[in-house]
Amino acid sequence: MNASIREQFPILNQNVNGHPLVYLDSAATSQKPRQVIEAIKAYYEHDNSNVHRGVHTLGSRATDAYEGAREKVARFIGAKSTKEIVFTRGTTTALNLVASSYGPSAVGEGDEIVVTQMEHHSNFIPWQQLAKRTGATLKFIPLQKDGRITVEDAEATITDRTKIVAIAYVSNVMGVTHPVKEIAAIAHRHGAVIVVDGAQSTPHMKVDVQDLDCDFYALSAHKMCGPTGIGALYGRRALLEKMEPVEFGGEMIDDVGLYDSTWKELPWKFEGGTPIIAGAVGLGAAIDFLEEIGMDEIHRHEIKLAAYAEQRLSEVEGLTIFGPRGREVGLVTFNLGDVHPHDVATVLDSEGIAIRAGHHCCQPLMRWLEVSSTARASLYLYNTEEDIDRLVSALIRTKEYFADAIG
Repeated sequence: MNASIREQFPILNQNVNGHPLVYLDSAATSQKPRQVIEAIKAYYEHDNSNVHRGVHTLGSRATDAYEGAREKVARFIGAKSTKEIVFTRGTTTALNLVASSYGPSAVGEGDEIVVTQMEHHSNFIPWQQLAKRTGATLKFIPLQKDGRITVEDAEATITDRTKIVAIAYVSNVMGVTHPVKEIAAIAHRHGAVIVVDGAQSTPHMKVDVQDLDCDFYALSAHKMCGPTGIGALYGRRALLEKMEPVEFGGEMIDDVGLYDSTWKELPWKFEGGTPIIAGAVGLGAAIDFLEEIGMDEIHRHEIKLAAYAEQRLSEVEGLTIFGPRGREVGLVTFNLGDVHPHDVATVLDSEGIAIRAGHHCCQPLMRWLEVSSTARASLYLYNTEEDIDRLVSALIRTKEYFADAIG
């Protein structure tokens, strides 16, 4: 990845606490390239209007931009139709929509919902609560010692009583890619649907929902160079057609009577109220940006960087890396001896290095790992080997600092 790409991210050209910024927290949110920022600015300066309603020029332009972004999302993830793309506030909202709308009609007492212990809370709590409301049983595909799940364990966990399988394509802690396509085949063989949390996969690799054969797929714009506050849900058209909306108001109605109402066709029946128009514009621009570079090229860059990060971090005495060796994504989770991850992150921040520390919205996984929290360095297309060298040098100084403080 050449330096010209990094230069397209204005925020990276600054000092933090007297040091050049090293941003290693893209799994939480990515930075935004200039063309995304400018696309949002241009929308507000030239096209700002509500969509689908007005017949004036600004309304037509805004509608074209909004629906054009939907077309880009559909193409980007391989959906058959824009009718299968519902704009949401992000992955969390998309997953909750499936759990709240599809879930109660599909799951009853005695049925099973299958997840893993490593799910982000947004793909864990909705199914946990659905199981509590319906009397269904929540089951877990077991984790191997290195944090992976296997097709064999999925086969043993999913049964004819399973109605929903919910799994992340990529773990936001363990740095592993799950065998979603194979698990989808198992789920379908047992008559279940599979829901995929794509928050950590969509920004980093080529995704084809038809090849995966998933029934639902959720993504967030802010993790893929787009703005916060918008994402999308892909759903098979036949399933979305049967689902009822969970938010009611303007935009999503066909006809409103005194005692009953009818809804618009897909996907608009799930998009009540004024939508996140500028966000959709930004998401569309982000997809353009990523496609110009190429998802395969982005993935190759990250895998190379992740291997380098794993090698360099392994040189730090007393540092524990979580997850299997041989990174599948640009993410390394670790702890530095007995130093609390929050203290590690604070010292690194004093040197201009931004990492994430905490439970990463994965408390069941933290308990499985037998830790309360971890530190995480996550990489993206704008990171370099020099960023990793800065991280390693700072970690060594952090360790020395706390050794001196304790001693």
